[in-house]
Amino acid sequence: MDEQPVRGGGPPRWWRHGPPWDGVGAPARWPWRSTLLVTVFVLVGSSFAGHGQPDRVPLDPYARVLLIVGSVLLLWRHRYPVGVAFGTVLAAVLYFGAGYPYGPVFLPVALGCFGAVVAGRRWAAWTALGALWASHLLIAHWLYRWLPPHHDHAMPWGRELAVATWLVAVAAISELARTRRDQWVRDRAERAQAARRRADEERLRMARELHDVLAHSISVINVQAGVGLALLDSDPEQARTALTTIKAASKEALGEVRQVLDSLRTPGDAPRAPAPGLDRLPELVQQAASAGLTVEVEGTPPRLPPGTDLAAFRVVQEALTNVVRHSGSRHARVHVEHGPRELRLRVDDDGPATGAEAGGSGNGLAGMRERAAALGGTIEAGPRPDGGFRVLAVLPLKVTSKEDDR
Repeated sequence: MDEQPVRGGGPPRWWRHGPPWDGVGAPARWPWRSTLLVTVFVLVGSSFAGHGQPDRVPLDPYARVLLIVGSVLLLWRHRYPVGVAFGTVLAAVLYFGAGYPYGPVFLPVALGCFGAVVAGRRWAAWTALGALWASHLLIAHWLYRWLPPHHDHAMPWGRELAVATWLVAVAAISELARTRRDQWVRDRAERAQAARRRADEERLRMARELHDVLAHSISVINVQAGVGLALLDSDPEQARTALTTIKAASKEALGEVRQVLDSLRTPGDAPRAPAPGLDRLPELVQQAASAGLTVEVEGTPPRLPPGTDLAAFRVVQEALTNVVRHSGSRHARVHVEHGPRELRLRVDDDGPATGAEAGGSGNGLAGMRERAAALGGTIEAGPRPDGGFRVLAVLPLKVTSKEDDR
């Protein structure tokens, strides 16, 4: 059968890629090619079958009309499956009742009921097949006395069993196709949901990257701009140093933003520059120093997987940015500790807080927690009992995650 693609495009070979209808709507075009092929096959096949059944009534125009009507009804098998199933059965019953020879007249019935089952009209298809079998029983074992051909005999029960077996086979194949269609629809929905989930995760990852890059760099630029404005007249040399720091910070931020945007344009390509990691911790210390923050680093970071290394760098970067923006302390401590299974990062400042958002913006803390959770780690952030603020990150050293796979 020449099934057409579903509305909106789709593969025509449903036995490989799915059925041509998915329960959303009717197919885009009429299945006229397959209907024409079935009609020709039924007419020619019935003529040949008639030659081998001389005891049956020869085919006449009335018989051919019934064969054509039963086959042409298949044009509506996707739009009106119930009507087509019962229509093909009615044409077959009238054909048998007139005493015409057996042959491929069963084919339109099979296709009509098949379409009804696959379209979800199971009870209608089963009822139509049951009506066909019951009508055949009546004609072959009771009504044959008054119907043509004359001097006909009751059909042997062995042949009746063959007819019943054929009907059951049609129903079983239809149910199998319906089950496969339903499975294909579920698989397609799951793939679409997984694709949406991956897209959402990618957007969140990009949002975290942009937030961390811009928040840190703009904080440094803001502090240095204030220093430059304050010292522009009294200490031009120090103001020049502040402007130099602003230029370097903005250049670095532009480079990292460009790298993030390049990964959006070419998602399958490798990044042009390596992702930052804890090996760039001295750069963070230097940038914090240019913003007036003294940072002490304790411990040596181990060799980390790329995703864990990036997450650790961003956690320290966000924590130091929050100290610059929201703490009155000009001193912070970064403690790096690692064991055989986990990396522990602790960033402390002595406070006091300079505003309501002592620990930083909600987006920054949420981003840190999302990074840690993606790797199977945790983030704790809050005021210390003795004053100040602490960020504690625990990240697994051996982890298989979507972050590390990028």
